[in-house]
Amino acid sequence: GIGGPAYLTSLVNTVPTSAHVEHYGRIVERAALRRRLIDAAARIAEIAFDEASDEVDDVIDRAEQLVFAVAQRRLARDLVPISKVLYDYFDQIEYLQQHQGSVLGTPSGFIDVDKLLGGFQASDLIIVAGRPGMGKTSLMLSMAESIAAKQMGAIAIFTLEMSSDQLVQRLIASETGIDSQRLRLGQIRDNEIDLVARAIGHLSEMPIYLDDSANISPFELRTKARRLHTEQPLSLVIVDYLQLMTGGIRSENRVQEISYISRSLKALARELRVPVMAASQLSRAVEARHDRRPQLADLRESGCLSGETLVYLPEQGIYRPIEQLVGQNEFRVLALNTQTWHLEPSQVSRVFATGHKPVYRLTTRLGRSIRATTNHQFLTVQGWRRLDDLSMGMRIALPRRLPGPTQPTIDSEELARLARSDVYWDEIVAMEPDGETEVYDLTVEGHHNFVANDIIAHNSIEQDADVVMFIYRDEVYHPDTTYKNVAELIVAKHRNGPTGKVELGFIQEQTKFVNLFREPVGM
Repeated sequence: GIGGPAYLTSLVNTVPTSAHVEHYGRIVERAALRRRLIDAAARIAEIAFDEASDEVDDVIDRAEQLVFAVAQRRLARDLVPISKVLYDYFDQIEYLQQHQGSVLGTPSGFIDVDKLLGGFQASDLIIVAGRPGMGKTSLMLSMAESIAAKQMGAIAIFTLEMSSDQLVQRLIASETGIDSQRLRLGQIRDNEIDLVARAIGHLSEMPIYLDDSANISPFELRTKARRLHTEQPLSLVIVDYLQLMTGGIRSENRVQEISYISRSLKALARELRVPVMAASQLSRAVEARHDRRPQLADLRESGCLSGETLVYLPEQGIYRPIEQLVGQNEFRVLALNTQTWHLEPSQVSRVFATGHKPVYRLTTRLGRSIRATTNHQFLTVQGWRRLDDLSMGMRIALPRRLPGPTQPTIDSEELARLARSDVYWDEIVAMEPDGETEVYDLTVEGHHNFVANDIIAHNSIEQDADVVMFIYRDEVYHPDTTYKNVAELIVAKHRNGPTGKVELGFIQEQTKFVNLFREPVGM
């Protein structure tokens, strides 16, 4: 026969056996990782050679993502069959059914908060918002300390407002119960030294990492978080606070820059599969209302328009008052593409009322008029400006031609002398208070502006957060309130669950939040 007995024996001897299956598995795994690394290197080179990528930081960020994916021994997310997702979901249901009352996500340390949210879920962006002095930093530190004490994973805290020393002082005050003011001044009694020493020993064992870099950009934050995550898996990332971050992008508009920052934080949460919590400062507009409890509309970095404001719908060829569009989203408006300076139909994702607010009436030389809140933005030659930042004689953008069966904004002879754009810069001739009224806004995908009363106005940018929590303490505004040392945590947005209100205790001297236990009525 062919080869003979000797050849057949050699074939038998060279066939791998199950005894070495683990060794062969490692060979395959190493080869797969090398192939992924080679593929990542090729893609990084391709990105680096692409001259269309102007921002070097973006190129570095994408390169880091590719290498990080290989280091984590996982491919970029690809299409997966629904059966796998369903099986994973069923496993979660089974776990919860067998462990009644347990929290599937990362527990916050506050019983009622966890009952409402089910803990902080992986990949969620959580916004903690409030006016200055309400306790945003204190709440996030209380949660971080609780999570770290359970050794559930590392916590990265990016503190842009305070130094690391100030943050540590707050943690020690919380841990020891010593007045934070006395700690700051070094007025510690002899019998408290041991308390401080024990607190330092306890806190030093917690996997908390601090970064107090000022003006950090989303790119720098993502880089640092990724590196820490490869060394020690993260359970939570905290940013204090959102408005102190720099966008790291060229933007004529702070609203769009903040939107870019929040999108970047959401992308980080998804990439690392950990919850990201960011504090956000609310404007003084909250204090203009009789009820100063924050609302979701207060978080948006844009103003509002009065209900009678006419919005043009290009597909129907009609004008509709913005108040009649509330709740609708299957329509388009005219929006200005600031790259081409042409008006384009753009999809609206949301129209909503934002409350009863004071408005001003703005009028241009051509007679265009609009009623808006002082923080609504209009396009000027210098870029987007709030109404309260405008002045007489400044020029704002109008559509050069009014849509529909109307006359041109200016005569054709003058049009011929203008550049080929859809914009005419008209002069402001009047701005005056015009009472209070119900106001509204909408969100336009892509261009983030729309034609309102034949003036180009900015829109509300949709909040990327999965959870939005507002802190309200009545004693900040009413020192004689019966609700002393009580904080309301208002969950105004919860993408995957219910909203509601939770009450927590607040210890002013220690700047610390605690669970609030009330005696049952009648006991």
